[in-house]
Amino acid sequence: MKKIVLSVLLFTSIIYSQSNDQQMLKNIYNYSLTKSNCYSWLDDLSNKIGSRMSGSVGAEKGVAYVKAQLETLGLDKVYLQEVMVPKWVRGEKETAYILDNKTKVNIPICALGGSIATSKNGLTAEVIEVHSLKELETLGIDKIKGKIVFYNRPFEPENIDAFKSYGNCVDQRYYGARDAAKYGAVATIVRSMNFRLDDFPHTGAQSYGDLPKEQYVPTAAISTNAAELLSKKLKENNTLKFFMKLSCQTFDDVISYNVVGEIKGFEHPEKIMIVGGHLDSWDLADGSHDDGAGVVQSIEVIELFKKLNYKPKNTIRVVLFMNEEFGSRGGKKYEELSKTYKENHIFALESDAGGFSPRGFSFECDGVNFEKITNWKYLFEPYLIHSFTIGETGSDIGHLTSAKIVKAGLIPDSQRYFDYHHAANDKFDAVNKRELELGAATMASLMYLFDQYGID
Repeated sequence: MKKIVLSVLLFTSIIYSQSNDQQMLKNIYNYSLTKSNCYSWLDDLSNKIGSRMSGSVGAEKGVAYVKAQLETLGLDKVYLQEVMVPKWVRGEKETAYILDNKTKVNIPICALGGSIATSKNGLTAEVIEVHSLKELETLGIDKIKGKIVFYNRPFEPENIDAFKSYGNCVDQRYYGARDAAKYGAVATIVRSMNFRLDDFPHTGAQSYGDLPKEQYVPTAAISTNAAELLSKKLKENNTLKFFMKLSCQTFDDVISYNVVGEIKGFEHPEKIMIVGGHLDSWDLADGSHDDGAGVVQSIEVIELFKKLNYKPKNTIRVVLFMNEEFGSRGGKKYEELSKTYKENHIFALESDAGGFSPRGFSFECDGVNFEKITNWKYLFEPYLIHSFTIGETGSDIGHLTSAKIVKAGLIPDSQRYFDYHHAANDKFDAVNKRELELGAATMASLMYLFDQYGID
């Protein structure tokens, strides 16, 4: 009889918890879709402040703005974490053209982050097209020396997950200049990292690795339409020349900040859960998808808890990282300070994949915790959140190394993300208000569940 009573009590408790969880998620989504401030915050970040390139005045204004917004939410603590960041300036708008039988065809181009400049008069040379870093080895110094290496490997269209295509393609952008310089190339250009054929060149980080500075070469991206045209013309005339002029410059590191807001946990204040995105953007646009969306969604998570009078068991922080795009100094600094203060992080959630409709989450965790997480899927089904997978989560939270931690990355629909990624069209009008709010609610829901049930 005693076992029956205990079983009934346990069953009743489970049903009660499930009912509470369902109601809490409903409250979260209702608030986010009717009273959220995240879209207006993004409007301010994008249209009043604009681009927030690491080390720029825009980044300084972004720090001040989000700190001020967090201070209006009645949190237990809002503070800055000082971090030294690189300062690279694009300079005047880049120019480029194909020179084919004395005919000039202008080409949309932009320097890659960290590139050196060309001479003041620009650079003109013959072009050699390749489709991989490995292909450089087969060509050798005799065919590459004195030329501009043109990396033209497109995104693989068969991948449903657009980030897989990006991951299989981005090495030519990041390491292209480093590897080509070893074979005597005078510059490199790369096909922009996106599916769509358009006239927007996409910037992004690149690395010269351990090359001595005297071997650095200018490196830039050209639009996908330009890449198609250049490839076609090279088939017709492999001795045509390409002109490019870059005016970029690298300065000494400067001081910037991560921005942190905190609600202290009432049961386990020593256990920390964070939600965040990166405050910096590239300089060609205002970075509304990358990662203005993640910033305002993360702030919205903590606002939702305050407005719904939810008192978390664990300490919850929103962390807005600086310099993800160009070295991840903010994420590294946060982890460094976490170790110094001997903090215990049990959960971290990042939004850095755009403000599109949420589809689910990727997780870094062990099998026991993943089984626990998948048992929550039914709570998300009414909101069309269906994808719970093991995989990469976020570059900034990736630096966290607490003894036992679960990490998660929001997965929005990825099909259109790379139309805007690191390009001049990543602006406020590219973000849909409702999709942005759904993402914030989805993040808050997961944070709530981890706060309620912890990790195993």
